Amino acid sequence: MKNQILFALALCGIAFNVNAQKIKGSETVLPISEKAAQVFMKTNSDNKVTVTGGGSGVGLAALIEGTTDIAQASRKIKFSEKQKLQESGKTVKEVTIALDALAVIINPSNKVTKLTKEQLEGIFTGKITNWKEVGGEDLKIIPYSRETSSGTYEFFKEHVLSNKNYMSGIMSMPANGSIIQSVSQTKGAIAYVGLAYLNSSVQAVSVSFNKGKTYTAPSVENTKNKTYPVVRPLFYYYLAQSENKVKKYIDFILSPAGQKIVEEVGYINIK
Repeated sequence: MKNQILFALALCGIAFNVNAQKIKGSETVLPISEKAAQVFMKTNSDNKVTVTGGGSGVGLAALIEGTTDIAQASRKIKFSEKQKLQESGKTVKEVTIALDALAVIINPSNKVTKLTKEQLEGIFTGKITNWKEVGGEDLKIIPYSRETSSGTYEFFKEHVLSNKNYMSGIMSMPANGSIIQSVSQTKGAIAYVGLAYLNSSVQAVSVSFNKGKTYTAPSVENTKNKTYPVVRPLFYYYLAQSENKVKKYIDFILSPAGQKIVEEVGYINIK
């Protein structure tokens, strides 16, 4: 009798977990997924969605290993990652769920309000080391970056640093929240974060990608009107073989209700 009860409970456990889904990866996408999962589960009580961060590379590695159902990413999947999936007979599907304006941030006490792409490249590669070289006071520049597993780290390197290497010894942070905290507490600091992480404890600078002819601040409006130059899509990746399992949630994030969450969190919807 005892064994029968245990077997029945085990079957119930399997039944309850049929619709359990895991989302893992990008810290930038994390606020969207967390809020969307909460709202989704309220109207889909038979679905359990758990969300964790770790970086785009971590999420995609988990998808390859089969330990997550959806990888959230702030960069496109790499050829090498796609190849690993193909080698194991798996096909990956990509869904763009939002847009993000990547913001360059400094300490609020800093009087610098604008920087060119060339100046940013110089700062993060270590060629420019003092704020007085870019119109500020005589103060050492302290750059922060995300960790190498971060899609934001790679996107910034590719699109802002023109694929040049970050300066050696640059301080790397595991998450956007820790970058915000470090910049708010360090007078000479500079870093970059997703638009949704901006708050009053840091100051976003206007940037120019046309050698100083025009400078634009990161904002939802400037992303929508295509005047801000550092904009990127945010992605979900899942396996074609798992489509039935994740489809209901994917449909939700792309629905008007899901895209409203994208806006509420602080990113730009794609609808």
